[in-house]
Parts: sequence; structure tokens; C-alpha cells
Amino acid sequence: MIRHTSLATIPNRYAFIDSVARHAQNCSTMSLMLIDVVRFSDVTTSLGIDVGDEFLLAIANRIQTLFGENAKVGRISGDVFGVVFINLSNETKLREKFEHLVEHFKTPMHYEDNAFIADFNVGVTTNKSKDFNITQFVSRAEAALKQAKESKHENYFSLTKEDSAETGRSLTLKADLKRALSFHELELYYQPKVDLSSLKIVGAECLLRWNHPIDGVLFPGPLIEAAESYNMMSELGYWTLEQAFSTLTEFEAKRLELVLSVNISPTQLYDNQLLPNLVTLSKRYGIALSKLELELTEDVALSNSLMVKKQLDELKNLGVAISVDDFGKGYSNLAYIRDLDLDSLKIDKSFVMELEQHPVNRAIIEAARIIGNAKGCDVVAEGIETLAQLHILREVGVTQGQGYLFSRAVPLNDFIELTNKEIMVGNSPMRAQA
Repeated sequence: MIRHTSLATIPNRYAFIDSVARHAQNCSTMSLMLIDVVRFSDVTTSLGIDVGDEFLLAIANRIQTLFGENAKVGRISGDVFGVVFINLSNETKLREKFEHLVEHFKTPMHYEDNAFIADFNVGVTTNKSKDFNITQFVSRAEAALKQAKESKHENYFSLTKEDSAETGRSLTLKADLKRALSFHELELYYQPKVDLSSLKIVGAECLLRWNHPIDGVLFPGPLIEAAESYNMMSELGYWTLEQAFSTLTEFEAKRLELVLSVNISPTQLYDNQLLPNLVTLSKRYGIALSKLELELTEDVALSNSLMVKKQLDELKNLGVAISVDDFGKGYSNLAYIRDLDLDSLKIDKSFVMELEQHPVNRAIIEAARIIGNAKGCDVVAEGIETLAQLHILREVGVTQGQGYLFSRAVPLNDFIELTNKEIMVGNSPMRAQA
């Protein structure tokens, strides 16, 4: 069995993929497993590249030993290894190999005075036919690995050729995005933000939708993924901001005194043209920047970045309201949030939706409300779906919220119509349509 003495002797991405293609000529059944070492950048940052390379070499050799001589190992990228299994496509056996891998590496690895316990994200794909395409085969494995990384439940995902239609559709969506911007297929929907005592609409969050000619109305996931792949997040973000200003002119024409919330991407926040563009839009549409609220995800808002802090301070000086979205979902740096000048904290919907089942969720929401009150900012609950949740939130002292109990996100004309109606909860007509 091969035992490598250097990372350089492990087949790189191109040599490994070439070997997979050669094996495919001689067998109709095979599986490809991509193994990503979780948070390995922490090792190289803390201990240096040389120590990191020693650990990677040890991992590669242990994977080879673990899976035996019938498995072929390659290095796909810095901390991602590929393993091809010839004449194996049984999902149960592949999952067993994943579980064996995880269990085996619970034993710490040592190099000189340093120890490391490796954990993995694993993506798997199989081929059971003679109709083999190496590019699609590797792409499926990479798509499976991406799913494994994004999963909140386990670090393993398997994707077969039959499952790959969605992946292929995602690739097509990327090609469609430029056309979508050119042919006005994108649209903003609006979800009302409601005063929980009076049930009056006090604001709205605008959410992006794609009126795709084939797939119908698409939610943001595929759209954002396509924009990121095309490096078009800034273009998409500024399109959204301009549409938001256009909407605010509609609000003024209808005498609706509402603040409009727009989700802003990290790409925009790090863009030095963000502030000039907002000022330009404000002048072009004659809308005060105080009518706009920018929502940032917790991890971005609370990142200890001088650039982020500077941009947020300057946005506040312009009158733009700042909100932290999904509060409590990540690992909140309370010392940093203490120093941020915020207008609202939006409690992550996971705490609200399970509020009745988990008493600790109530305690978390109460803590967020106390923090918000101390900072003088609003606390908004997301994902309100039941009357029981509404009653608990009122008891806790949360004053604003949004969710399907009041209305799903709807097109602009429907939202304006909604502002002229009394919101009913429990048997709300809008909820019945959701």
C-alpha cells in the first residue's frame, strides 16, 4: 500500500481526476468521496504552514490505510482530499465508510508538541452506468460536498446522478441571471413589520424574487448563489437598493409613513461606493435616507472589522437605520454589539418558531429585549406563525414582529392594499393564502 512521504507525491486535482477517468473505462460502478478537513485554516494560522502540511500528510496516509488498497486517494485542493472506490456504489456501505472515518479520527494526531483532532465534511456521488461523464461526476461530488458543509444536522451528503437535476438547474440559473437583470424578471416582495400591540403595519422588509420564465417565482437562494458565482452581488445589491427607493416614492404618494428594510450583502458593506451610491439615490428619488433601514446578518455586523465599523458609523451619520438580522443565531460578541450604534435587533426566527416547545427560547428572547432596551433600539421578532407565539412575545415585552401570522411577503400592490386593511390574526385571509 502506498505511503506518501510528502504532499507532493499525492496526486493533485488534475492527476487524480485523470486517474478516475481511466478507472471508469474499465468498470461501470464506482463512487467518489470528497473529504474536506473542517476549519483546517485555524491550524495553519495558529501553528504555521509547515506544521499544517505535516498534519495533512498524516491525514492522507491515514485515509489510505483506513480505506485500503482498493481506494485511490488524491488531493483535490489545499485541505480537500478525494477518494475513489472502484466497484462500489452501495449507499449504506459508503455511509459506513464515512462513519468509520469520523470515528477513526477522534483519536488526536500529534506532531512534535502539537495535537490536532480532525473532523470532516464529506460529499459522495456514485456512478452505476456506462454512460459516464467525468466532468459531471466530479461536479456532483463537489455539489454534494457543498451541501454537506451547509447542513446543520450532519457533515455528510450523497448525490446520485438521478439527484443531479437540481444541480444542473443551478448552473443554468447562473447563465440566466444576466438576462434576468436585462429583461426585468426580478421583483421585490414586501413583508409587513407589525406593531404587536395594535397590529398596525409600521414598516416592511423587501425580499427579492425572480419571475423565472421556466421555473416560476424563485426564492432568493438560487438567485444569490448565481450572483455570488458570477461576482454580481454588488450589481444585484444596487439594483435592489434602487428598487427600494422607487418603492419609497410609492409610499410617499400613498401617504404611507413606513421605513423600508433592505438586506445588504457583505460585498456591498465592503464597497467604498456604497455611501456615494446611497446619497445619489436619495437625491435622484427625493427620499430622505432616514426612510431606509439596512439589515446586516449577525456575523457581518459583529465582525471585528475596522472597515465594517467605519461604514456603519458613516451610514448612521447619513441617517440610515441599521438593523442586525438573525440575532442570536451565531455567536454574538456582546462586547462588540455594546459599541455598535444600532436601531433594531431582529431575533432569529428559530427562537420564535419553537417558542412554545422550548422555555429557554423565551429566556433568550427576554435577554435580547433587555439588551435592545438598554441600547435604545427596537427588538423585532421574526417568524411569528401562531397566536400563542404572539401572546408570549407580548408578555415578554417585544413590541414589533413579522411572520405568516400577519402576512407572507407579497408584491407591492398587494402590500399597499394590505396597509389599508385591518390585520386579522388566527384566521387571517393572508395567512390562509400562505
